[in-house]
Amino acid sequence: MMQPLTNRRRFLKAAGVSLALPALESFAAIDSPVRPSGKARRLVCVGTYLGFYQDAFFPDQEGRDFQLSPLLQPLEAHRGQFSVFSGLDHRAPNGHGAWNNFLCGQAPNSYSLDQQVADVIGSESRFPSLQLSAGKASQTMSHTRQGVALPMVLRPSVLYRKLFASPEDRERSEYLLRSGHSALDVVLEDAKRLQRNVSAADRTKLGEYFDSLRDVETRLAQQINRVHDPVPETDYRLPDYDPVSPTLQLEAETIMYDLMALALETDSTRVISLFVGGLGQVFTIDGQTLKAGYHALSHHGNDPDAIADLIKVETEHMRCFERFLNQLKSKTDAQGLPLLDDTIVLLGTGMGDSSRHANSNLPTLVAGGGFDHGRHIAVDRKAVGAPLLGDLYVTLMQQLGLESDAFSNADRNLNHLFS
Repeated sequence: MMQPLTNRRRFLKAAGVSLALPALESFAAIDSPVRPSGKARRLVCVGTYLGFYQDAFFPDQEGRDFQLSPLLQPLEAHRGQFSVFSGLDHRAPNGHGAWNNFLCGQAPNSYSLDQQVADVIGSESRFPSLQLSAGKASQTMSHTRQGVALPMVLRPSVLYRKLFASPEDRERSEYLLRSGHSALDVVLEDAKRLQRNVSAADRTKLGEYFDSLRDVETRLAQQINRVHDPVPETDYRLPDYDPVSPTLQLEAETIMYDLMALALETDSTRVISLFVGGLGQVFTIDGQTLKAGYHALSHHGNDPDAIADLIKVETEHMRCFERFLNQLKSKTDAQGLPLLDDTIVLLGTGMGDSSRHANSNLPTLVAGGGFDHGRHIAVDRKAVGAPLLGDLYVTLMQQLGLESDAFSNADRNLNHLFS
């Protein structure tokens, strides 16, 4: 008589094996509950620090019959699986200092989109969320409910070890996590004693501090509880060096995308943010070394030669992104469906025009996630009642199953644009 199927994780632990199997059809009904119709299960947010040259990013036509702009041409094979938006922003302050409005909304350093999602669906995987950077992390991107900036992983080797940790690495991680949890207990006790001897205003501040500590405590406890979850195996091998030199940013970006795809495929996490930096690095593209650094090119002052070189750099970013979409189309979940079908991929920026330090009309693209794609949706941001970028974020959160009807200064959704 056939024995009933056993939960995959319990079976591996009972057998004394510390490995996670690949997604198997036989376990699909157990390991992967059938997703609600039209709902996504994962979110990836990619933010470029220097944005994109708007004239090369936005198509000239609206609707479904738009011609791909120069920066969208690398995505030709995916044109039916993404939507591009123009005219959206958060009505936020201008300048590089306000870049992290990208995921935070109108107020910098506030509860970011990825963390709002991670706080709801993050417990379903080993890592509630992953925060990554290709290039030096010159800005913050992901913020907790209390506005605490989460650190980003810059080295591909560090991310690789997190995803495919050896037993020794896991023991060390557990030791560090439990040490941090113990230290947090001491801090909480000290803070409680202090609270009894301060003014009412200070007690309010301490209350906010307690909220932040409890959030950290929850994250630590979750990581401790899952530190011995089965670890997936992979045939993917890193290069012999970490491409952290500024001129190797594109190489780092490619590897980060590879590891992101693996993290999603193995269900190690369901929420990822990737910061694509941009400072003084001078790139060599197709054998030609550009005449100026990336940041200098972004301040092109309408010089045609500088704009041409800037577009070359941004085209390379889009080629890296296209390769990532390819992987999400080819990799499948336990039900044999492409990961892109239920993974929302947001590509955008907090900088609309780096040359002018303007944070309006932010280049924005959404791929996958079960949406009806294939259009350029142009918003007249000067019209009365024009939608905000936050309205799009409400739609993304609702597609992920969150009961959200507002984000920052936005209080509606753009669901009708995807129907």
